[in-house]
Amino acid sequence: MTQLKCSAQTCMYNEDHYCCKGEILVEGRGAKDPSATFCSSFRERGEGRAVNSMEHPSRSIDVDCEATSCVYNEDCKCAAEEIGIGGSHACHCQDTECASFRCECK
Repeated sequence: MTQLKCSAQTCMYNEDHYCCKGEILVEGRGAKDPSATFCSSFRERGEGRAVNSMEHPSRSIDVDCEATSCVYNEDCKCAAEEIGIGGSHACHCQDTECASFRCECK
């Protein structure tokens, strides 16, 4: 499992910079830099929505990853020891990014 630090404070799964979802999906097929990636598991916190789906935030989480050009991508799973999800004022999943993305560009 990957250690995740999330700055998307507007996400319903974010509790004190940790994720309560259990697993996330980072998208960005063909990405060459972090701005072309995003956490598609992001859901904006809002009225009438549950705060999170797990009872407690987790520091370690399964991260599925479609950013196949990332050096940490191993068979569509993130193999980094730790990653960060950026997007402190995100309203939509496309407003987030995998801040730890490193392109294995050739």
